Amino acid sequence: MVNQREQLLMVDDDRKFCQVVKNYFKKQGFQIDVVYDGVAMNQYLSKRTVDLIILDVMLPGENGLSLAQRLRATDYQQAIIMLSAATEEVDRIVGLEMGADNYLPKPVSLRELLAHVRASLRRNPEPAQQAGKNQFKSHTFDSFTLDTACHRLTKNEVEINITENEYSLLQVFVTHPHEILSRDKLLNFMKGYEYMPYDRIIDVNIKRLRNKIETNPKAPSYIRTIRGKGYLFSPQG
Repeated sequence: MVNQREQLLMVDDDRKFCQVVKNYFKKQGFQIDVVYDGVAMNQYLSKRTVDLIILDVMLPGENGLSLAQRLRATDYQQAIIMLSAATEEVDRIVGLEMGADNYLPKPVSLRELLAHVRASLRRNPEPAQQAGKNQFKSHTFDSFTLDTACHRLTKNEVEINITENEYSLLQVFVTHPHEILSRDKLLNFMKGYEYMPYDRIIDVNIKRLRNKIETNPKAPSYIRTIRGKGYLFSPQG
């Protein structure tokens, strides 16, 4: 059952498509609002909090890739699902690297979009308005602390911006230290993530994590590649 806490925002300039999506998601029990460009999105987010954004790439003015990147740069941690008619692998990788949690090609079926929305929301343990109120175990490795109460990563008590997918992946690593994990195992451990045949979510997010926690991302000491087998996490580097 969908909880009323789950507020969605759709950013797409195709008004007819937006109305179809809005009607469908409302029938599924979601709260969903629609805006048609980046300016309207910024104004909306300055006044309200949402749990997930459905973001089109091709928008008038600032495009979706730039908007997603800018949101992540401001420590925005809620889920972002990106939609685009560009379906080449490089387009999907760029979308993920810019900060999207999922990248779906247009046209997309309503049922598939719904499945990805639900999967992304399952990875968010708390509504955006209440994140961090519950107390869970924190994991410490070297000078880092992963706070599972609010999905917060810090180094020497200084917060490091981390997305939901990055958090889910890092949580798997810190709870399975010194264990070689294949991509398939990592995907299975990442709760709520629905695997697609072309998926490179593991590779993209490992690259992101290395850029954030490794002294030298090209010679990683925490998240090491075990050729032909997968990845191994060493808490002490």
